[in-house]
Amino acid sequence: MHAAEMAEEYPVVDLDSDALAAVRLLAQQRLPGLVVTDSTGCPQSVLPASQVVQFLVPRYVVDDPALAGVLNESMADRVADRLGGRTVRELLPAEPTELPRANADDTVVEVAAMMARLRCPLVAVMDGRTLLGVVSASRLLELALR
Repeated sequence: MHAAEMAEEYPVVDLDSDALAAVRLLAQQRLPGLVVTDSTGCPQSVLPASQVVQFLVPRYVVDDPALAGVLNESMADRVADRLGGRTVRELLPAEPTELPRANADDTVVEVAAMMARLRCPLVAVMDGRTLLGVVSASRLLELALR
């Protein structure tokens, strides 16, 4: 099976999309991440949900997890405060990572190897500069277990 056959329609957001709206999409649809495109619709990055969570947790709490137990701030308030007025571009790492991108004719093993190497739950399937769809880790596992 080739990547084009494995690819599914999947929500994408633009680099300049509202960050809070993108996070709501992640939460409401329980997605592992979002494919982020430029203004032409060409994939530029993947925004994993774990990256958003990392953005929401103050650095000092990451450095000293014991502090998390003494904070009484509600997570809902924190999300709105941290994301209000920001774009998806601002949630992405400052150092761009390699975009998980597969060619339409890549095999299941090639897609799985890319996912494993980049530790990313999504791979954009491309035909030239056209996004055909996305292969998620859960889709890949579903196909592998058949």
